[in-house]
Amino acid sequence: MSILTQGLVRLCRKAVGAALPNSCLLCGADGADLLCAGCRADLPPLPSGRCPRCCEPTSGGEHCGRCLAEPPHFDAATALYRYDFPLDRLVHGLKYGGQLSLAQWFGERLAEALAGRHFDSIIPLPLHPSRLRERGFNQSGEIARVVGRRLGLAVDIESCRRWRPNAPQAELPLSRRAANVRGVFECVSDLGGRQVLVIDDVMTSGATLSECARTLKLHGAARVEVAVVARALRN
Repeated sequence: MSILTQGLVRLCRKAVGAALPNSCLLCGADGADLLCAGCRADLPPLPSGRCPRCCEPTSGGEHCGRCLAEPPHFDAATALYRYDFPLDRLVHGLKYGGQLSLAQWFGERLAEALAGRHFDSIIPLPLHPSRLRERGFNQSGEIARVVGRRLGLAVDIESCRRWRPNAPQAELPLSRRAANVRGVFECVSDLGGRQVLVIDDVMTSGATLSECARTLKLHGAARVEVAVVARALRN
């Protein structure tokens, strides 16, 4: 059963709470492991040709012009899906609806995509303490824990902190996002020579992840890669 044919979305807390156990979160089909086969097939894919540094589409998988002209501070990016319907409903279900089972599902998919790659540790993109208190959990941290277990990697939640709040990136035009997050992170560890994987749920402009990578490299990280569930494409 497909979300495109069924047309039913059950991702708000109330609706999911009313759904039967082992039912698809998107269409309600019984016997699904969170998502039925049809809804999994409907999750929006990224183009096969994409920039290895930021995941924006390119004709042959080469680096995009933006990364050649103004490369982000992270060295490579992995993304599972395009940020679009109905994947955006799943991300919102985790982030704002507290559906933590989705962190398990996302983490397992990311671990599969990252298998065989070398990292010394995983750092989930940190939330400011005030945002963490408000939400009750860090969705990036929940996903990172699953990836860490699957890949046998330590998840480091102490080294990098968001020491000051900033305006939500989604409320700003792309041109102002880099300035909005400049200096919001601090690193309290020596990461000398380490290869670090930073995990987040969605990458839009990449400004926040780039600023986090910049901070980690200032404290010795030799290489920083990012992995996200979804990439919001400019076009």
